[in-house]
Amino acid sequence: MPAMKQRREPETITALRQDRIIQCELMGQPLTLHSTWGLFSPREIDAGTRLLLEHSDLPPAGSTIVDLGCGYGPIGAAMAKVSADSRVILLDKDFVAIDYAQGNLGRNRLANAEARLSNGLSAIDGQGFDRLYSNVPAKVGKEMWQIMLFDTWRGLNRGGEVWFVSINGLREYFKRTMKEQFGNYDKVKQGKTYTVHRAVKE
Repeated sequence: MPAMKQRREPETITALRQDRIIQCELMGQPLTLHSTWGLFSPREIDAGTRLLLEHSDLPPAGSTIVDLGCGYGPIGAAMAKVSADSRVILLDKDFVAIDYAQGNLGRNRLANAEARLSNGLSAIDGQGFDRLYSNVPAKVGKEMWQIMLFDTWRGLNRGGEVWFVSINGLREYFKRTMKEQFGNYDKVKQGKTYTVHRAVKE
C-alpha cells in the first residue's frame, strides 16, 4: 500500500501558530504580553480588563493578591508590577492560559507573582489573601460564580476586597449575590458594555 503523501503546512497556518505579542500600558506600567489563539482576547487587552484596572484602587503594601481566571495574565501582571512589594497569584483552569501567564510573568521580570492551574480557587484552598480581581467570562455560569464568590469570601482576610468586572447584563446578579455573600456591595463603574463591582469582607 503506497505511503500517504504528507501535506505541507500552509504559510497561513504557520503564521497563526506564532504568538500574538501585545505591547501595552496597564495601571501606568508598560508590559509585553504574549498570547495565542484559543485564549480570551488574544489580539488585545479587552475593554472589561481595562475598565477594571482603570478604576481599581491599589492594594495596601505587602498584600496577597489573587487574579482569578487570569487568561494570559494581564490583570495579575499589572498588579505585580504596580505592587512590587505584594505577592500575586494568578489562577486559571486552562493549562494553556497558565503556561502563557507564567511566561508573561517571566518576560516582564515579575518575581513576586506565580501562575497556578486551578478550578476556581482550589489551588489556594486554605490560604488567606487580601484582594481578588477577576474578569471571569460569562460562559462559566451562575453556579460557578456562586461557588467562586463563596470561596472568595471564605479566603479573604478581614478587610479584604473582591473586585469583579462583568458584562452589564449581569450587574443586577452581581449586586444581589455579592450583597448576600458579603453584606455590602459597591458599583464602582458602569461603562457602555461592562460594570466593575466591589465588596469588602467586614
